[in-house]
This record gives sequence, C-alpha cells and structure tokens, in this order.
Amino acid sequence: MTQLSSVHRQIFKVSFEYPVYFTRDVFSLDNPALCEAVTAREPARRHYLTAVVDAGLAAAWPGLSASLAAYARRYSDRLILTGDPIHVSGGEEVKNDPAIVRDLQARFDVLGVDRHSFVLLLGGGAVLDMGGYAAATAHRGIRVIRIPTTVLAQNDSGVGVKNGINAFGKKNFLGSFAPPHAVLNDSCFLTTLARRDLLAGMAEAVKVALIRDAEFFAWLGAQAQALAAGAMNEVEALVRRSAALHLAHIATGGDPFESGSARPLDFGHWAAHKLESMTEHRLRHGEAVAIGIALDALYSAESGYCDSALAQAVMDTLKRIGLPIYDRALETVSASGRPVVLDGLTEFQQHLGGELTLTLLAEAGRGIEVHQIDEARMTRCIRALGAQGSWP
Repeated sequence: MTQLSSVHRQIFKVSFEYPVYFTRDVFSLDNPALCEAVTAREPARRHYLTAVVDAGLAAAWPGLSASLAAYARRYSDRLILTGDPIHVSGGEEVKNDPAIVRDLQARFDVLGVDRHSFVLLLGGGAVLDMGGYAAATAHRGIRVIRIPTTVLAQNDSGVGVKNGINAFGKKNFLGSFAPPHAVLNDSCFLTTLARRDLLAGMAEAVKVALIRDAEFFAWLGAQAQALAAGAMNEVEALVRRSAALHLAHIATGGDPFESGSARPLDFGHWAAHKLESMTEHRLRHGEAVAIGIALDALYSAESGYCDSALAQAVMDTLKRIGLPIYDRALETVSASGRPVVLDGLTEFQQHLGGELTLTLLAEAGRGIEVHQIDEARMTRCIRALGAQGSWP
C-alpha cells in the first residue's frame, strides 16, 4: 500500500530572560545600569545604540539628548550612538499612523541598524508599543532596551512582552510578542508627568492587585490619598509591586504569548479598549481601564461572583486615587438601544479567537474566568455606575 503522507513533529524550546532595573538618573555618568544592560551578554565588544524618544518626553526634559550623548562618551569603550535621537510623537496617536512605523524602519535601514544593534526606546507605553513593533519587524527582530517614562509603562506594559499598533479601528490589531533585551525603570521621569497622566497609570496597579494580590489592593486603598497627591515614595512602591506582579504572571502563568483564550491581565480591558476608540482617545488608556475595572467589579457582584462590598471598595479606591469610574461615552447606544460599548465583548474575543473568556472577580486577589455575559445585567451595571458619578 502506498503511504500518502508522513509527519515529522518538530519540537524545541526557547527560554527568555531579561532584567528589569529600578533606578534613578539613568543617564548619570555614575550610573552603569544602561551600559550593563546593553553589554551583559557580550561584554567584550562595542555595541551600536539607536535612540527613539517620545517627543513629549524630549520637551519635558530638554537636556535629554545631551545627557544621552555624554553617557555614550563616558562608556565609549562599550557604547556607540548611531546618531541623534529619533523623535516620534507620543500618546495613542503614534499607534494610529502606520507611516510612523515605516519611517522608523527606514531610519533603521539608513543607520545600518542590524540584529546585533540595539534600539533604545524612551517614552510612554504607546511609544514603546510602536517602537517595539517597528524593531520586531525589522530584520525579523532588533534588540530593544526599554526605558519607560510613565507610571503605566513602568508598572505594566513596559515590562511585558507585547508590542503593537492600532489598525482597522481596532486596538493592537497589528503586533508581535517580542521580549525586550532589558527594561530600565527610572522614577525621575515620573516627576514631570502631568497629574492626569500620573494617576491614569495607577489603574493597571489596581487591576493586577484585584486579580493577584489582596494585600496590595488593601495597600492601594490605604495609600490612596498619598497616591492621588503624587507622593513619590508611594508611587515608586506602587510601580515596583505592580511590575513584579505582572512579571510573575508572564513567567509563571503558563501562557506568556497568549496562545489560549484567557487573558487575566486584561481584567477590565474589554470595555476599556472599546471606550478608547469610542472617545477617539479622549480617555487615556488608564482612565478607560479604571472605568472597565469598575464596570466588571460591579457586574461580578451583581452576578454573585463576589460580594457587593468588594465592588464598592473597588469603586471607592479608584475614585479616591483620582480615577474615573464612568464616562458619558457609556451612554452611547445603537438604533436598537443597545449600549455600543458592548461591541467590545466581540472585539475582545476576536482579538484572540476561541471562545469569549473574561476575568471577573471572585474576591480581592483572585479572579474567575467566565465565558458568557448577560448583556441586560451589564447594561444595568452601566446605569448604576452613572449614578456613582463620572469623575472624583
């Protein structure tokens, strides 16, 4: 009998390792962290470094380029800058224009950036997402060093393994999983953030505390006043604990590249992503996440997954930190009267495929996966949030 086919099953494993530094004054001539991060795996040679900088950061830190150049001179036996920093616009708009990615990749080509070079990304989460995607898709992957400069990027997105841009009206439709070579969190950059941006990044800390660490959630409630005031010791503590929890999930959660249907670190995000697009990014990502967290906490209680006291504590903590739990965009309805934000459920499912899988709350520090949402109940929860008020 003729054999019609045969199968060879190819199996191999690849491990990933990258350091996350917590430091201050990363470009101080006496701070070797950046040089160490670049040269750790190949200390015997000089490394080419191309910097991509958030334009908003450059405006807030006018001496940044000079400091980077001075740092490269100090460590010139191991670092070579390929030229002046490349400035890109910050905020979500940088993820909405595909021309920015093409222009950045063209600059990599002109500068001779290759897979043995490094791209140094400085900025908020959107710049890190876009720059990481540009680097991951040039030469099938250029090494990236991230220096996140916002609370949200330092405590969540900047320490993770995802990159991406928005396309076809959908959040992160194009992207890659590409772990960074290293991450350096410099708390000095947080001192010049506008209060709104400082607070918005704290939503991701509330999120990860609720699904992973009840003690951390209690701490956030106890320190809400100090966090709302931007007290730097408390902000630094929030960043460190939140980053550690996100990193632990990536390392031990069993699905670092999200091949399954569950996304526990996206608790509250199905509504958040939809609200961002509905408001044309009038809402910051963290603000939309805070609203999504409040909505899903209330729905968890109304569905009997957790007690109502926890849902109230979630809303109170968010408000006392200075985060919104409601926005008028939630009032937008279709011709049939259905809230438009509910379309986010389908879009959330489509992003991964498979069955709808949402993380809701069972108790502080522990989530529960569900696969169906009662839209009538969720609509009632939207209205109940409106009664709580939109802004603290």
